[in-house]
Formats: sequence, C-alpha cells, structure tokens
Amino acid sequence: MTTATTDTQTEGLVLTPTAAREVKTIIEQQELDKDKVRLRVGVKGGGCSGFSYILDLTEVKKDTDEEIEQHGVKIICDPKSLLYLNGTTIDFKDEIMGRGFVFTNPNANSTCGCGSSFAV
Repeated sequence: MTTATTDTQTEGLVLTPTAAREVKTIIEQQELDKDKVRLRVGVKGGGCSGFSYILDLTEVKKDTDEEIEQHGVKIICDPKSLLYLNGTTIDFKDEIMGRGFVFTNPNANSTCGCGSSFAV
C-alpha cells in the first residue's frame, strides 16, 4: 500500500512531451546509453529565491529515489525534493528570448526573474 502513495507523489511531476523530446535529443547528442540514463529532478538550497531546481542526466539511482517514466524518459527524484516539487510541470521553451527548461511549480510562493529558483 505504501507504494501506491509513493507512486501518486512521484506522478505529481509532469514532463511535457516537448521537454521529453529535448531530453531525448540531449541524450542522443551526448551519446549516452538511453536504457541506463535517467533524468534526475530535484531541488537544493540556494538561488536568489531560496531553492534552486536541479536537472541532471545520470545513470546513478539511489535506493531512496522514486522513479517514473513519462514519454519514454525515466525520471528519478529524491523524497525530500518531491515535497517541494509535487504538482510541478517541466516544459521546454525555444523562443526568441531564449531556450531552456521551464518549471511551473504550484508550491512556489515566489520565483526569481530567471525562473531557476523559488521560495515556499
């Protein structure tokens, strides 16, 4: 029964199809093993608003990490980060003003101008 609760929390992270395509492109460009590599999503203290987002490609999965797969991308997140990221959507924008991953986090009370850090 604990697994169902944990899965629900993990599914609170949403990777859009656009973001998934970009992650797959990066994996291919860096010639990483698509069967072993995972997208680590997390938060760490710091940034201009208090917390910064973490996005990293890794083959290392910790025993405590939660894992889901969306649009063919394996996503891992540590339980502490999930507390701050539950309900967050990760998208990828490629626009005139810049390109990059964009987080829409309903738990954030405020965000910085660059969108890479937040406060709760």
